[in-house]
Order: sequence, then C-alpha cells, then structure tokens
Amino acid sequence: QVQLVESGGGSVQAGGSLRLSCAASGRTFRRYTMGWFRQASGKEREFVAAITWTGGSTYYADSVKGRFTISRDNAKNTVYLQMDSLKPEDTAVYYCAAGAPVVVATLDYAYWGQGTQVTVSS
Repeated sequence: QVQLVESGGGSVQAGGSLRLSCAASGRTFRRYTMGWFRQASGKEREFVAAITWTGGSTYYADSVKGRFTISRDNAKNTVYLQMDSLKPEDTAVYYCAAGAPVVVATLDYAYWGQGTQVTVSS
C-alpha cells in the first residue's frame, strides 16, 4: 500500500507560476514511476507529465511542454511539478500517481492521491 498526498495548489493569474508537491508514504521501497494527471470539471482525466524512478527520463503532454517541469527527490519520497506561464485552460484538479505503467501517458498507475485544485484566471 502506498499513500500519496498532493499540496501546493491554489489560484493564480494567467502567466503566473505554482509548484505542486506529492509526498509518498508506505511501500516506498518500490521503484515506482511517478506521474501527474489533471481533470477539469466535466472532463476526462488526462496525462500531464511523468518521471522514472532514477529521474533519467521525463515525459510531457504537448499542451504543457516547455511550461511545466517534473522532478523527484527519492530521499524525500517526493515528486514535484513546477508550472510556469499558466493559462486558464490549465485550470483543473491535479492528481499525483505512482506505479509501473507500460505506457506512462495512460491511466495505468496503481496508486493515486486525492488531488489538489489549480485555478488560473485571465
């Protein structure tokens, strides 16, 4: 069992920045791939970014590439999502996920956090 807790969400103006954090506890000795997903009101959950256990490989959705950066600190069992140049269309609940997905951009992760709200106004 793994527990994931997101933090760092909030409300910002377009063009602003936020940094989300996801702290993991439980069976953290497993070398999970970590991902960030988001779900806007009334929409399906979509992939945002992912990072492998070593941090050697990162993956981004085209919609956030160049604006968002994913990173992790395994000593702290924490993954981060730095979000810059935020746009109103980035407004959503952001979820942290952990697992061993065959394809990182799918919803094939074993564990999920409760989510944190990000709101971007114009």
